[in-house]
Amino acid sequence: MITVMTPTFNRAYILPKLYDSLINQTSYDFEWIVIDDGSTDNTGALFADWLKRDNPFEITYIKKENGGKHRAVNNAVIIAKYDWFFIVDSDDYLATDAIVLVHEWIKTVDGDNTFAGVSGLRGCIGNNEIIGEYPTDEQYEEFIDATNLQRREKHLDGDKAEVYKTDILRKYPFPEFEGENFIAECAVWDKIALDGYKIRWFNKVIYKCDYLKDGLSNIGDRLLIDNSEGFAYNIKMQFIIFPHSNESYNVHKYYYIAKEKGLKSKDISKKLGIPNSKLKMLVLKQNIINILRKNKTLFNGCKKIYKLLVNQSS
Repeated sequence: MITVMTPTFNRAYILPKLYDSLINQTSYDFEWIVIDDGSTDNTGALFADWLKRDNPFEITYIKKENGGKHRAVNNAVIIAKYDWFFIVDSDDYLATDAIVLVHEWIKTVDGDNTFAGVSGLRGCIGNNEIIGEYPTDEQYEEFIDATNLQRREKHLDGDKAEVYKTDILRKYPFPEFEGENFIAECAVWDKIALDGYKIRWFNKVIYKCDYLKDGLSNIGDRLLIDNSEGFAYNIKMQFIIFPHSNESYNVHKYYYIAKEKGLKSKDISKKLGIPNSKLKMLVLKQNIINILRKNKTLFNGCKKIYKLLVNQSS
């Protein structure tokens, strides 16, 4: 059995689409847990009506104080009744055979403790295009086994429809920082992967989604500024995973956010888990990149020189 979990905030206008997709499933071997993250619209009334109906699956609706998607997931994982946990966002919906397919996929990894979950693909609402990538090689026609950290090399970029083992998510809860209501999901997915757990990625769209203007992916830098502790945590995780990384973009962004909040360089380097000398080097690197980007001719010239130097040294 599967726990389908939906975090929601002021999405009463679109939730019926998801509800209908669950009603139309070809298998009802699931429960639906909905964590209302402090909605001020008529979400509560919507569920009051749905809970009176003779639904073919169990619905658990919980309203709590606004705290962000990650806290909603943490709360739902604690009360989930079943062994597999499928996060389906409130502005998305499932293909009619999604639950049947997930159950079939689970059977292929059942009993193998090296797997944290299984996954299908997400597709765009309104067309048949998949979101992100999936390899076209014949050898990957059915599925690919990989950790979350191997996705780029396996051509699995982009949002997917992961279904995790519930006990794994209980073991790896999302970090919660007081006064903050967002943290990027890689905070958990990468940590699970770092410990060697794989996902079996299947070449089938089971999840349809839309990126709405009121969605997290469209809020931008404001989200990082307001949730800087979570932002710093994720940067630190990347340096733990890739200790020799010289990626400067997010370090540079966090550096100036932290400076605005009154932190000193030594405090910033401590939060990111890197030496102060490396922090200053990465900030300087990104400042130079930003200056060069303002002059495209100079930037392209520098790229050519860099490539020539690399080729000569190899």
